[in-house]
Amino acid sequence: MSDAMIAFINTTFVPVGLMLIMFSMGLTLRLGDFGQVFRDGRAPLAGLAGQLLAMPLLGLAIGILFGLPPELALGVFILGICPAGTTSNALTFIARGNVALAVVLTALSSIVTVFSIPVLLQWGLRHFGLEGTVPALSMADTMLQLARITVLPVAVGMLVCRFAPDAARKMSGWLRPVSMIVLFGVIAFAVGVSAEMVLANLLSAGPAVWTMNIAAMAVGLGIGRACGVGSRDAMTLAIEVGVQNVTLATFLTLTVLGSLPLAVTQNIYGVAMILNAVLLVRWFRARTAGESA
Repeated sequence: MSDAMIAFINTTFVPVGLMLIMFSMGLTLRLGDFGQVFRDGRAPLAGLAGQLLAMPLLGLAIGILFGLPPELALGVFILGICPAGTTSNALTFIARGNVALAVVLTALSSIVTVFSIPVLLQWGLRHFGLEGTVPALSMADTMLQLARITVLPVAVGMLVCRFAPDAARKMSGWLRPVSMIVLFGVIAFAVGVSAEMVLANLLSAGPAVWTMNIAAMAVGLGIGRACGVGSRDAMTLAIEVGVQNVTLATFLTLTVLGSLPLAVTQNIYGVAMILNAVLLVRWFRARTAGESA
């Protein structure tokens, strides 16, 4: 693949694809959904705690536990500071979880991380000793970039949902599979251009990334159980905490930081989270079917 094509994908395809994914989420979201979910605040607060507090700490802990080299450890940490994505919403729907809760949590965490990601990313670069190895990071510019590709498309989607609900339903039905195609396309591209690095680090990074994803889902499920929410909400939290916005993580590493090595862990995580989530969904559906039988 030519350097020009790689640059085009990093600067155009990944950002536009991410905007499309966030827009499709906004098409299914109304302001009333926030009030409905927050009537009983336990589940949304538990979900936000899992996504915004537990995940960054888990990312740090996995890097230390497995003794990952700085670039892999920072890649894992970047996964931990990213919010959930629309993939988690689709998986929640398949699992017959609380879709309204999933969508609201994804939207809220995406808004909050516009401000938290630049701060934590700057800290991570210093902590792992990688400042100077990637382009200088401007927190203000990064916040604006994140707002433009996450919050703005969600807001536009919500406006379409509010004033043209029929069009929003049609577009949402068409864009849901497109969003999945974009996700797999971004992962496939990142794996393709960094195949040697992925293979070279698969044995060292694979177990760490797999453990992180399993632990993240366990954290979401455990927080839900500790808060006393129902099984549907607990399963939703497990998916929301464990299924990260890998497209956003790839945008941060490839577009903002311009570093292929940092994307290695995200490539592996993108595959692991889908496989583990499918197993989780199958277990949950079998369990709920048994309970209703």
